[in-house]
Amino acid sequence: MKVTKIMTLKLLLALTIAIGFTSCSKKGSTKGGSTATGWQINDKKGGFQYNTKFKKQETPPGMTSIEGGAFTMGKVEDDVMHDWNNSPTKQHVQSFFMDETEVTNMMYAEYLFWVKSVYPPTEENYKHIYNGAIPDTLVWRNRLGYNETMTNNYLRHPAYANYPVVGVNWIQATEFCEWRTNRVNENILEKEGYLKKGNKISADVTAESNFDTESYINSPSKTFAGNEEIVLKKPMGQKSSGRRPAKGAKADGGSTEAKNVYAQRSSGIILPEYRLPTEAEWEYAALALVGNREYNIYKGQKKYPWKGQYTRSGKRQMRGDQLANFKQGKGDYGGIAGWSDDGADITNYVKAYPPNDFGLYDMAGNVAEWVQDVYRPIIDDEGNDFNYFRGNVYTKNKIGEDGTVELVTVDNIQYDTLPNGKLMARNFPGSIAQVPVDDNETYLRQNFDKSDNRNYRDGDRQSTRYFDFGSSEEEKEKANDPNKRMYKSPLHKISVDSAGNQIKQFDKADNRTTLVDDNVRVYKGGSWRDRAYWLDPASRRYFPQDMATDYIGFRCAMSKVGPKSNKKTPRGNVRG
Repeated sequence: MKVTKIMTLKLLLALTIAIGFTSCSKKGSTKGGSTATGWQINDKKGGFQYNTKFKKQETPPGMTSIEGGAFTMGKVEDDVMHDWNNSPTKQHVQSFFMDETEVTNMMYAEYLFWVKSVYPPTEENYKHIYNGAIPDTLVWRNRLGYNETMTNNYLRHPAYANYPVVGVNWIQATEFCEWRTNRVNENILEKEGYLKKGNKISADVTAESNFDTESYINSPSKTFAGNEEIVLKKPMGQKSSGRRPAKGAKADGGSTEAKNVYAQRSSGIILPEYRLPTEAEWEYAALALVGNREYNIYKGQKKYPWKGQYTRSGKRQMRGDQLANFKQGKGDYGGIAGWSDDGADITNYVKAYPPNDFGLYDMAGNVAEWVQDVYRPIIDDEGNDFNYFRGNVYTKNKIGEDGTVELVTVDNIQYDTLPNGKLMARNFPGSIAQVPVDDNETYLRQNFDKSDNRNYRDGDRQSTRYFDFGSSEEEKEKANDPNKRMYKSPLHKISVDSAGNQIKQFDKADNRTTLVDDNVRVYKGGSWRDRAYWLDPASRRYFPQDMATDYIGFRCAMSKVGPKSNKKTPRGNVRG
């Protein structure tokens, strides 16, 4: 009897525990549905579609991941130039991707090939597009030097294929980044089955019919001029296979009636834009302090992208070898021929020297590099110490009369005339036309109040000695006089007469006090023409954004979305 009671009690207890576990497991359960509504996500019959299986952003072609962090920006070992523009400031940058090497001649030649194929320069409507993209090969010429070999061969000859491209101004570098964004995303969407296979190299790609990332996201039906044979629609719930399902086939093997969708940002396969790195990102990546610390304690200041205080390697296998190519002295661009030479008198092929601790090559030597920032003598760390960048010009998509985004076409494309007379397309046909943001975006905002923020807190009207806080509106307008700017750089003008001839007017005024304005950009790093002082990652110089040289190149960067680091490592001083 007692045994029966004990067994009964045990059974009741087990049943109670089982019911408790069941009720606990069902509490809040959505069975794969939304945690907000309980509705099914990614239902093949319709409803809310979202990539719930996204793991991490794929590393873009040619790039390496840079984990963000804090560092002292502008800290140089020496200031022999007395520039006073390297005031140390503590900054923090988010994680991002950066090209392992500078953009090479072969990479840029691929860009020129695409532009020439899609916008034939033989046609009057397109000639300025291609001509505006060609690097200035005349940068190699010197009044008292024979450099015609580089003038004629450096860009095109396969002997220089993997050498960094030069003769590219800041505007051209920026347009290359935009082109690269579109081509990489076009390739991804083709592999995932959203675009017709092989179309990117077919005759269907023309000035009126091509791919632009932002245009596709905002108005996919207009991409490739609305050609549904090229712009494909994938059924909801279908796994990315790179193939379009047969007509009438069931999506993912089970849908009875598939509804068609395009790829969106929520699909997780479209990469963010390629762009030039900010000055803070470039300096952080070049310094690579990640390899010069133990736990969270930095072991001394780095003078160069590599460890140590010298330009030659101290490793036994390569002791005495130069770690970069630079000008070692007057008339000495590489050293005496032989083992002590740095291996290059001009630029060198990329990856010729060891990488830094982030895996980046040529962050010193070879060519200096454009970055995004507009130059100012100081870094305004009081204004911001997170992802610092001076140069924001906020725009928005232009909306047409039909209520949809307006695309740039052959008929409405706009060209900018540079001070040197060169014409450059503002946007390629197929991209979305942009207009400055207005009161609809800035009204009652605290974080920004206008479209152009390049000279905020250093160069705007409030920064000049002519600004009077209590002045009337009429007096404020007088303060906008070009001669009362904070940075009075020369104002060269160029115009076109009725016959189409360019009239160039040089500003010969003797009251100009600086070469700085909103159109000069920072470039970083030492080049083959520079002494060792400029190899310091914190060194900074500036150059007009519409001019090019034989010693400035560039590399691309891309912001990283998601977690700061993909490594699942314990934080703190925990040893495994």
